[in-house]
Amino acid sequence: MTDDRLIVALDLPDALQALALTEKLGPSCGFYKIGLGMLTGGGLALANELKQEHGKRIFLDMKLFDIGATIQAAVRGLAQFDLDFLTVHGDPHVIDAAKQGAAGSDLKILAVTILTSLDRADLDAGMMKPGDLPDLVCERAEKAFAVGADGVIASPQEAALIRALPNAKDRLIVTPGVRPADGDPGDQKRIATPASAIRDGADHIVVGRPIWQAQDPRAAAQAIINELTTV
Repeated sequence: MTDDRLIVALDLPDALQALALTEKLGPSCGFYKIGLGMLTGGGLALANELKQEHGKRIFLDMKLFDIGATIQAAVRGLAQFDLDFLTVHGDPHVIDAAKQGAAGSDLKILAVTILTSLDRADLDAGMMKPGDLPDLVCERAEKAFAVGADGVIASPQEAALIRALPNAKDRLIVTPGVRPADGDPGDQKRIATPASAIRDGADHIVVGRPIWQAQDPRAAAQAIINELTTV
């Protein structure tokens, strides 16, 4: 049984290895994320193959950022692939341009709030606005919704706060930084378990390394799906 609340991140070196992983995972996994790391390794071709030939849903995690005209053109081109989710940076002018580029398609534009690998010290090092990180995430999410974002990317630790925003109704919350209770956090700093992320308001969780680095990837994915059935 497929549970599309789980999005499996195909953060592998190339499309052949990623396709082999999807074959190992079988029909229980129906939603995959393809990111920048695979862009030069056949990522777009893989996205098209998984979508058109295997009936999978695809989250293209490009985190686009540029001037409005360039964003609009890039998104218009990507929308032709009939994909499901696309990430852009959460700046209002970027989101607005992306929505214009996606017009007429079913592509959902998701705005990145603050990367789940960052904490306050990282923001300070980058000379970002002062303030508590959850407050900044919510502020960026609220502004993203105001200009038409279909959803946001945020850590599971902020999911409940975002879901409580007045303009969050019917908007998507997608949370990376999700790890099984006994999992290695890796480079993620703001994490939660799969069930707690969904319970706090996330619509989808993104899990990569705990699945594809497992000795038995299918069993690892199934354990997460089993956990989600409790929510």
